[in-house]
Amino acid sequence: MVEMVMDQQLIGRLAKALAFICGKEHPATLALQTAAETGTEGDIRKARAQFVKLKPGDRQAALSMLAD
Repeated sequence: MVEMVMDQQLIGRLAKALAFICGKEHPATLALQTAAETGTEGDIRKARAQFVKLKPGDRQAALSMLAD
């Protein structure tokens, strides 16, 4: 997987994409929403870990939605 920098704005957009793909109550969506709101290093680390745990197709779909 390509390493990417996760800033607060990108995390917020990624959370919205995952809410559409996986649902609002999915652990990765919730972790990304929390990280987007707080912006703390710990929350960003947890959100990234949850994102990496997603199925490759879900990850790719979310990243593709950001490419618009």
